[in-house]
Amino acid sequence: MTNIALKRIANTLRQDIISMLVTSKSGHPGGSLSAAEILATLFFREMRINPEDPRWADRDRFVLSKGHAAPVLYAALAEKGYFPKEELQGLRQTGRMLQGHPDMKKTPGVDMSTGSLGQGLSAANGMALAGKLDGKDYRVFALLGDGEMAEGQIWEAAMASAHYNLDNVTAVLDFNGLQIDGTTDSVMCSNPLAEKWKAFCWHVIEVDGHDVDALVEAFAEAKRVKGRPTIIIAKTVKGKGVSFMENQAGWHGNAPSVEQGEQALKELQEEALTLG
Repeated sequence: MTNIALKRIANTLRQDIISMLVTSKSGHPGGSLSAAEILATLFFREMRINPEDPRWADRDRFVLSKGHAAPVLYAALAEKGYFPKEELQGLRQTGRMLQGHPDMKKTPGVDMSTGSLGQGLSAANGMALAGKLDGKDYRVFALLGDGEMAEGQIWEAAMASAHYNLDNVTAVLDFNGLQIDGTTDSVMCSNPLAEKWKAFCWHVIEVDGHDVDALVEAFAEAKRVKGRPTIIIAKTVKGKGVSFMENQAGWHGNAPSVEQGEQALKELQEEALTLG
């Protein structure tokens, strides 16, 4: 798939995120919108997956450690064909498959149930180590939130990844600089992030998380690295693509109203026209 096609998919994911959140009247737009290019690149270019066989043993795995960003994962899964896009309108509704956080028992394509922050990398390690022991060549990708960097379990998992030489693990840090209570620096500063991950014996790549070309190159580089895990620190904008949501911590976990949704969709549709 071409990189311009990935940009169009990222825009589509953003439109679907807004649409489902307006319908559900709850959810997390900010960190879902910031990860659109990351998910588009993974699910439509990088990962070896098969929507017709979600539990294919040799598939690549994806763990959404920042589980509150479920809307972007659901949008990607629906766009990829894991389930009908009509299901997106059932977000957070009782009895429907798309709950507020990913559930591997209910939603095709979800490899790990997540929600409690800090646990996703540990789960990814387990999958990756199992693959090594079974002689499988699948890869495991984990999307982390920058607020999660304050969780001790992340760093325990980081040590384990390096100790077991899990070069089949690639973490992606959605580094938008904001969390529910404000800036990540003011809540619990974790800088300098790149130096910390290098000290934990990881291969570190820093990119613009909205630059599809850079993401494609970063994933290709990660695949070439042997003997240690890789983290891609992707600098992003919380609420990306919607003018009144961008860089606003208040949009971490508040759904837009009908009127705000209409404005957001108008902006995204106008952007889509510029993508050809």
